[in-house]
Amino acid sequence: MDQTAANYNAEAKKDDGSCVYVPVITLNGDASMTISVGSGYIDQGATAVDSDGASVDVIADTSLINDGIVGTFQIIYTASNEHGTATATRDVDVIINHENWPGNNWTITDDCSDINFPLNSTPEITAGANEGQILINNMFNVIGGTAICQIDGASINIPENIASLSVPLLGSVDVTYSGFGTMNDTGDSFVVTYIYNAIFGSGTCTATYSK
Repeated sequence: MDQTAANYNAEAKKDDGSCVYVPVITLNGDASMTISVGSGYIDQGATAVDSDGASVDVIADTSLINDGIVGTFQIIYTASNEHGTATATRDVDVIINHENWPGNNWTITDDCSDINFPLNSTPEITAGANEGQILINNMFNVIGGTAICQIDGASINIPENIASLSVPLLGSVDVTYSGFGTMNDTGDSFVVTYIYNAIFGSGTCTATYSK
């Protein structure tokens, strides 16, 4: 008469103690997890017991997990005894977050002006003051320039910055710039559109950062 029993019978009129049960699975950790792209996934596993408290082996199918791309993936756990098989699932959300931005292994291709907005081809990206901020250091191919950037997942926003660049023959020159962009789903490339105002002119240009 127990609806959770493997041999539940809706026609039964009396509890005669004949109910049998499949194992009960308990996940280790949360049923929903979030990791950053490329960080690797280590499964926390699960345990299972029979109705009499005896341990039952749990098989975890992690074959659908791909930490190399943004998405939601599912792990399926199964445990069986002579009365049948129980299943449980865990969802793993793979996202772009603060872990994906910092590093000194980024390179740039761009269509920016070598005179008005001369970007360094090998900048260094470091963590900012909090998880919503990064810094693009060594931004220009002349001395000077750090972009203080706000990030939200895969999106980047560069509020207006002013960099004092040391330019041969001219000395210190101020460049005002801002920008916006997005990182790809694999966390190894992002594109920024810059808006700038410099001594020789103003305009927009696009830079692709890759690693």
